[in-house]
Amino acid sequence: MTTNSEPVHLNNHHRTTLTKIFQHPVSHNLEWKEVLSLMGAVGTVEEKHDGKFTITLGDETEVLERPRHKDVNAQEVLDLRRILTSAGYGPKAS
Repeated sequence: MTTNSEPVHLNNHHRTTLTKIFQHPVSHNLEWKEVLSLMGAVGTVEEKHDGKFTITLGDETEVLERPRHKDVNAQEVLDLRRILTSAGYGPKAS
C-alpha cells in the first residue's frame, strides 16, 4: 500500500479543490473553473469544438461537459475522484 500525499507543485487553491473533491458527502459547492484549474495543474485539459473537455491524467482520460450552472454535479465529482485516485492524488492514508 502506498501513501498518497499532496503534490508539492499545487497551490493552496488547487489543494482546497482537491479536498472538496474527496470530501464526504459529495460536495455540491465545487466550481467548474476550480476543477479545470486543478486538472490543468496535474494533467492536461483540452476543450473540444463541441464544448466538451477532455481531461487526461496519467493513463486515465475523462470527457466532461461544462455544467449549465457554475458547480459540477455529484457524478462528475465521482468521476474526478476516480481519475485522481488512479493517478495517486487520493486522500492521505492514515
